[in-house]
Amino acid sequence: MPEVQRISSRDNPLLVKVRKLAHDPVAYRKVGLVWIEGEHLCEAALARGVQATQALVAESAWEAPAVQALARAASRVAILPDALFKGISALDSPARLGLLVSKDERPAVAPGVAGVVLDRIQDPGNVGSILRSAAALGVVQVIALAGTAALWAPKVLRAGMGAHFSLRMVEGMGPEALDGVAVPLLATSPHAEKSLRETMLPRPCAWVFGHEGQGVAPELAARCALTVRIPQPGGQESLNVAAAAAICLYESSLSGV
Repeated sequence: MPEVQRISSRDNPLLVKVRKLAHDPVAYRKVGLVWIEGEHLCEAALARGVQATQALVAESAWEAPAVQALARAASRVAILPDALFKGISALDSPARLGLLVSKDERPAVAPGVAGVVLDRIQDPGNVGSILRSAAALGVVQVIALAGTAALWAPKVLRAGMGAHFSLRMVEGMGPEALDGVAVPLLATSPHAEKSLRETMLPRPCAWVFGHEGQGVAPELAARCALTVRIPQPGGQESLNVAAAAAICLYESSLSGV
């Protein structure tokens, strides 16, 4: 059984640490821990075998069997007044449960697997949505190049809805890291000759999705074995990057050579 303690001071060192992790998108890189808030995310993490070092539970939720079961999966449990939990939360409607999990050192790029490459995508919601599509459509690995929103930032975690825990994620990399993917790189361009629906896509492959305003960097586009356009019969100038990613990954899941 985990050790259970009660916390009553907002200056408690554990709460100070969690508050920083909840509000600073890159704090996890320095602290070596990730704050996962909310029953859904906690359940998704534990279901994927993630080991929690610490659970924090709002006092009003402690007697709820489902919450208590999730909390007791951690090595230690802290119960705190609802007002203190609200004080550490970054949510408009604070959750009743959060877990601290260890953040492993940056893994190496795995060769030969289906992947996604994120090139300087800035918006956390876009990043999280792409991770969600990737996890749903059979992607194994996500490589975030330098300049992309922090993958384990709280806003990205919430947008990912649990996708993080089924993906191999490597971040902060330079383009040279792509030398190790050992699968064809694919990108989209509105000026490409071939359309997505007319092209037999290699499988596995790694799709490259670029900056919301600038697209894929030219030096990265030059690495791509194939560039296709997404048909837009409605006449829009472009698609949101997360929407484009979902379309490409879906098509890729149906194709193969």
